[in-house]
Amino acid sequence: MISILDLNKSPVGVKFLETDEKAPVNVEFLEKHRYCQALMKARSGEDVVLAGEEISCPAAAVAFGFRPLPEKLESGKGLVGFGIVSDPEVGKEMFEGMSKLKPGQIQQLHIFPLEKAEYIPDIVIVEDYPEKLMWIALAYLHAVGGKRIESSTAILQATCVDATIIPFLSQRMNFVYGCYGCRDATDLGEHEAILGFPGSMLPKIIEHLEYLGKTAIPRSRSKGAFSLLKGKDKWVKDCSN
Repeated sequence: MISILDLNKSPVGVKFLETDEKAPVNVEFLEKHRYCQALMKARSGEDVVLAGEEISCPAAAVAFGFRPLPEKLESGKGLVGFGIVSDPEVGKEMFEGMSKLKPGQIQQLHIFPLEKAEYIPDIVIVEDYPEKLMWIALAYLHAVGGKRIESSTAILQATCVDATIIPFLSQRMNFVYGCYGCRDATDLGEHEAILGFPGSMLPKIIEHLEYLGKTAIPRSRSKGAFSLLKGKDKWVKDCSN
């Protein structure tokens, strides 16, 4: 995936750990990190574990079933305070529509660069330029027989809910823009977006990415049709002069 698409950083694997005993060895156990920050470290090469009690973002902690949503966020007033919405009822609705795991369903999250995977991840997450994510989405679409991809987002909890929980619960890809929180707390660039898909889909996605890499990707990136248009426009302009 990295070589075919020339990704800027590593795709990330996420594995849900149901008990403390399942935590892998030789990893860094993060303290007081946001989930999006753990993803940032993993896509830069770090192999980390984030336990429920160490997730510092209250909204992400709710999404993974680690603790209840604080009243200020549940009421929507917290989003007003952040300047995200002007009406608390809008913020309240955004949280009420949140997809989340059942309380106690998992205990920890193993988050790692995909090339270091020792087992099949529950979810694969890629953060990069939309053009590169587009090819992954096309490969996924081919793997599911051409069915159109439907994405869901509240422009809130982009990495924890949109790119992780929704793909896990619905067993489908989700392609999103990012959110206030992950853009504030990580190095996610203004030109980058995010997608997540079930790890079980990875072999089929890679198989079709290899196919796309033979003709479609290099041809599209060469912008041949655009070059012809520019040449035609120049010819018309020269003739007019």
